[in-house]
Amino acid sequence: MNSEEKTLVEIIDEDKQIDLAKYINYVSAPQAGAIATFSGTTRDTFEGKTVVELRYEAYVPMAIRNLKSICSSARSSWDLHSIAVAHRLGTVSVGETSVFIAVSATHRADALDACKFLIDELKASVPIWKKEVYSNGEVWKENTEFLERRLELGKDGSCCRRKIETEAHVKKGCCKPKVRVDDAADISTS
Repeated sequence: MNSEEKTLVEIIDEDKQIDLAKYINYVSAPQAGAIATFSGTTRDTFEGKTVVELRYEAYVPMAIRNLKSICSSARSSWDLHSIAVAHRLGTVSVGETSVFIAVSATHRADALDACKFLIDELKASVPIWKKEVYSNGEVWKENTEFLERRLELGKDGSCCRRKIETEAHVKKGCCKPKVRVDDAADISTS
């Protein structure tokens, strides 16, 4: 069985939940001593705001191509048996899973490291967009990983003709820096 046959990438249509067992079963194998999973779920609050739901949109053909490429990169870095990645589109209510990754390997370190790599790369480069809907409004969100990647590529963000600034959170947590993006008109040229 080649790498292509041991990789399952799916973008799930609106109003369908991700069947976690399906993807865990896909990566299960007698030679796999470890299965690492990541389940990204909608939380009920963000920075003190009540989250009602998330809404996802994607450019599906490119998203699938990018995800397969990321899976291929993971295989070149770790000794993996199988990979399964699923991402939902449409409305994802609080407590529901929007993204699920399962990775099997002979050893746990490979499975765990590859699983983290896959979710980080997905957030940095796959054309899937998220809108957070609050009890008092809504906002399209850019992933911190995406903005960090853009900074890496353009050093100062100038590749996109926008200035990007980050401010560190004072509180501990998973939410990383706040990000502000200014239009190119605000940048002085030299």
